[in-house]
Amino acid sequence: MNFCLIGAGRAGLVHAKSLTERIRGSDLVALCDASEETLRTSGKLLGIDTHFTDFRQAVEQDDIDAVIIVTPTFLHREIACAAAEAGKHIFLEKPMAITVEECHQINEAVAKAGVKLQIGFMRRFDPSFLQAKKILDSGEMGRVMVIKSTGRGPGLPPPWIYDIAASNGILAEVNSHDFDSVRWLVGSDICRVYAEAANFKCLDAKDEYPQFYDNAVANLRFADGTLGVIDGTCPCHYGYDARVEILCENGVLQIGGTQEHGMVKVQRDGQVVTQAVKSWRTLFKDAYVAELEHFIECVTEDKPPRVTGLDGLKAVEAVVAANRSILDGKPIEIAG
Repeated sequence: MNFCLIGAGRAGLVHAKSLTERIRGSDLVALCDASEETLRTSGKLLGIDTHFTDFRQAVEQDDIDAVIIVTPTFLHREIACAAAEAGKHIFLEKPMAITVEECHQINEAVAKAGVKLQIGFMRRFDPSFLQAKKILDSGEMGRVMVIKSTGRGPGLPPPWIYDIAASNGILAEVNSHDFDSVRWLVGSDICRVYAEAANFKCLDAKDEYPQFYDNAVANLRFADGTLGVIDGTCPCHYGYDARVEILCENGVLQIGGTQEHGMVKVQRDGQVVTQAVKSWRTLFKDAYVAELEHFIECVTEDKPPRVTGLDGLKAVEAVVAANRSILDGKPIEIAG
């Protein structure tokens, strides 16, 4: 399989390096980005000299079998639909799109073209999350009663996220993973959301973007009655924090932690010293490889992806409901 990476910035390079350094049998043959400087820098780093600044031109290339889309979310629908119409298989980073209607449009284009679509929810390929899912599905823990998921990013969000109408905010950009993983782990759709949010750290955005928030908490009810909580922060500054607690009838499961590794130093004065995880690229480095390997397998063996366009749509649906709840100050029901 020959890939074109559309969106050759920081996040895109994670997938690019997976293809060029860790995955056999597939090649990254082209880069596409609106910035010529980004193309020059990333192309030199990866050793790829086939560049496009227009995604329409990129998807029409006969020697490209699939695209990896890692652009700002408001561009996803247009690029994904163009790729599908050109017969290219699509690996689409989260969030799938800005609106539920855009998700429907992508799914319809993919179905019409008969190509594969996989959404970049890499937690579903992480060993700890997979083990927890296996335990839950076995029934040994009894039913899930409460699930709590934390997703916090270390650095300032890019300025385009400040406009909630254009980005859906950090609940989309940071916490899409949380909305997807709690739905997947519980095995039930989210049917009601009540969210609160505030801007505590990004004070420079308050005047121009009064609706922007850098902290949010969303209370959830699932169709099967399970209760849930998602909390998101960006920036939290201390590191990348992804943790889940699942309270069941017969005990509790805990996924993740703030430590980068298992070593903790306890000093004579009683201080406990360890190192926090600093980047999602470190915490989920193997999961990023595994999800692309799965995508390639689905294309070459004509199998359905584990993470579908419906999964992407459901996460967007919950995020949109949470943002509506923040604005309206009341719970929002999600139709089944």
